[in-house]
Amino acid sequence: MNLIKQNLKESLNSVFPIAAIVLVLSMTITPISAGETILFLMGAVFLVFGMSLFTMGAEMSMQPLGSQIGASVAKSGKVWLIAFVAFIIGIAITVSEPDLQILASQISDIPGILLILTVSVGVGLFLVIAVLRMILGINLNIILLIFYIAALVMSFFLPESFRPLAFDSGGVTTGPMTVPFIMSLGAGVSSVKKNKDGGDDSFGITALCSIGPIIAVLVLGIVANIKGLTYDTQSFIDGIAQFDETREGLLIFAKGLLKYAEEVALALLPIVVFTVVYQLVSRAFSKRQLIRLAIGVVYTFVGLAIFLTGANVGFLPTGFTVGSALADIGGGILLVPIAMLLGFFIVRVEPAVYVLNHLVEEMSAGAISAKTTGRGLSIGVAAALGLSAIRILTGLPIMYVLIPGYIIALVLCFFVPRIFVGIAFDSGGVASGTMMSAFVLPLCIGACYTLNPGAADAVIMTDAFGCVSFVAMAPIITIQISGLIYSIKSKNRKQSFISRTETFVEYPREKR
Repeated sequence: MNLIKQNLKESLNSVFPIAAIVLVLSMTITPISAGETILFLMGAVFLVFGMSLFTMGAEMSMQPLGSQIGASVAKSGKVWLIAFVAFIIGIAITVSEPDLQILASQISDIPGILLILTVSVGVGLFLVIAVLRMILGINLNIILLIFYIAALVMSFFLPESFRPLAFDSGGVTTGPMTVPFIMSLGAGVSSVKKNKDGGDDSFGITALCSIGPIIAVLVLGIVANIKGLTYDTQSFIDGIAQFDETREGLLIFAKGLLKYAEEVALALLPIVVFTVVYQLVSRAFSKRQLIRLAIGVVYTFVGLAIFLTGANVGFLPTGFTVGSALADIGGGILLVPIAMLLGFFIVRVEPAVYVLNHLVEEMSAGAISAKTTGRGLSIGVAAALGLSAIRILTGLPIMYVLIPGYIIALVLCFFVPRIFVGIAFDSGGVASGTMMSAFVLPLCIGACYTLNPGAADAVIMTDAFGCVSFVAMAPIITIQISGLIYSIKSKNRKQSFISRTETFVEYPREKR
């Protein structure tokens, strides 16, 4: 009971600031209809309860399951088995990832199933690379450098309208279903290692599973010779829920809950099947542990279904309306500061962020607190959404931001402690989750629609899409800077201690 209360309190603390900001905006400069207000408030309640149940379920099921499988597969010492299991897990947990489903449903020029399968194979292949990197002790910095340079170079062989989709796909893939499992898988693999770098190597697995989809989608674009993408704005607007009576709003939420419950069930099914097969073969879990895992899966299912309903039914219409209204004020003069304010708080609502922050604190034995990681994420996402708003207002090409941004991020890799490199690149993946797809992207679409009423279908793909990739990139820089500051302070404290010790030792000698 105490755990439930604690999770509810943490969820409320995360959701309340963003709900308060939107409500203040709706009563002042960005008015929204009574129906949208009701949907938004109901969505906020759904987020609080959904997030608390999901985090509790992830702690009871996804994390111990991933850790156990990672450790047992690594102990086998069979490279082919490690690669095979990682590849199957990567595809299985990605193919039904809710965030990926949301993104695929918004792209009309590419069949949804093709995009989903492409991204899933990308995650599977790069999960293999990530796990083998930990087993073989390969430097994460080198791998990140090679693949990010490859992705940036490949992007120039594709049209401007396709690039944002490719880089956004890396962000949405590492969502609430994927992150808890694969991060725990990495922790399990690293626990088998006997060298001193095992703890450092436990991070970075999400980072590589984020770059995999980017490269896979870029390859798809080159092979399919895609000339460009356009956005069906009218279909998006028609899909936004509208109602006149409160009862209709309740029915909309009920339908949404059924829809997302089905999606979450499909997402969990491969993991449940894999667990059953794994247990039959290995007998790794006791009866008591299996019961706990089963309860955790139920919590995860119910919590994630409620959370996704709140985000997509309650927050999506409000995001579009707020973005449209902000763009209509003085040519969008308030879009940048309010986007940054929303970004600072909205990242705290992501379920995967909660998992990362607490796993970082646990794996670092408290040396890197959840508060420190959370602050770095908030600053990074605020900067990312500020840049996204500037791009919407100016039409700045996405590569003008991504190239210098990733150059800075990759250079910093060689100056900060290794553990911070993995945490930073993992943070980029977890920050760009459900709320980015269900609130931030609609906000950007709304702003583009208002600023470019006659050419919205073309402009949205180049200017609105890409905000998720900025959210995935900016925390990498801010958390590495936090790591650099942490390293400098640690050295200064050590030098100060040595200096005081030498003074203490020398003083009696001089006195004598």
